[in-house]
Amino acid sequence: MEQQRRDFLLELLNTASPSSMEMEIQKKWMKEFSPYADKLLTDNAGNAIAVLNPKADFKILLAGHCDEIALVINRIDEKGYLHFDKMGGINPKAAIGMKVQVLGYQKTVTGVIGVNAQHHGGIKDDFGLEDLFIDCGAKSKEDMEELVQIGDLAVYKREPEVMMDRYVAGRGLDNRTGAFIVGEVVRRLSKKKLKVGVYAASTVNEETNMGGAYFAAAGIEPTMAIACDVTFATDYPGVNTNKYGDVRLEGGPVLAKGAPINRKINQLLEKTAKSLEMEVQYELTPRATGTDADRMRLTGKGVPVSLVSLPLRYMHSPVETASIKDIDEEIDLLVEMIANMTGKESLNPLED
Repeated sequence: MEQQRRDFLLELLNTASPSSMEMEIQKKWMKEFSPYADKLLTDNAGNAIAVLNPKADFKILLAGHCDEIALVINRIDEKGYLHFDKMGGINPKAAIGMKVQVLGYQKTVTGVIGVNAQHHGGIKDDFGLEDLFIDCGAKSKEDMEELVQIGDLAVYKREPEVMMDRYVAGRGLDNRTGAFIVGEVVRRLSKKKLKVGVYAASTVNEETNMGGAYFAAAGIEPTMAIACDVTFATDYPGVNTNKYGDVRLEGGPVLAKGAPINRKINQLLEKTAKSLEMEVQYELTPRATGTDADRMRLTGKGVPVSLVSLPLRYMHSPVETASIKDIDEEIDLLVEMIANMTGKESLNPLED
């Protein structure tokens, strides 16, 4: 990955984008990718969509969500400590002792998630989010309320880092990497003459309700859609690969197999990977994918979908870790497949 592209990925990862508050990251995404698009769309959900060849009848929607999990303030106590619930899949154990940015209505405030010292008995084994709190150094409830109110959001204060020139680690790679990937696909495809329309959407709200994907697909009415998300890597100590499968960093993009997935789209992806001599991996999604693909599939008259995922270690922690090589290969795979599509492809599994 070129240094300029890597720097922009790190900028996205360093931008707070909790579900329902994605405006800042979307503005950066639009500024970066709009020069390569024939048209730029937004909608009332907050999606940002870069379009190539908008007059084409065959429309491909690529969706990578830009929101991240967060904490939502639900109480300010008399001493000024902030208590919180989760906005998305927060792991309470990963939150202990973390620094956070509280995105207050008046000001962004630094805080720490306090924990009872081990000398005083430590934290109980069966604790939950209700047992944790954020200490921002306030003198009182009134002091804190001048900056923060109920419903304000907080994210871990954690800068992304590149490790050994191979991996990128930080918070919220799920799924700002996906938003980066779909934008990069547009950037690369902008230099090619396409026979299909491409709609690359940086979607919102996936971590909470997947409403962004619904708005995008309902508005675009695509011929097909591909969700670009992350999936669980199982290549680190303590993971039962017999139970959870064998998915490795630097093992290539991960294709989903299951009832929601259109087999013909997967065949196009597999054929393209073979032509590139690219290794792909697989995950099973028997009933649902748990991604934007589920909502896009059920819009309008129904949309054939597939899911291409980036292997990710330490999901929903402050140190999510992915491979730069896998990111590059996912971009290569999608660019090559779309560039060679004729717009005449049948996605009906009953047709030869």
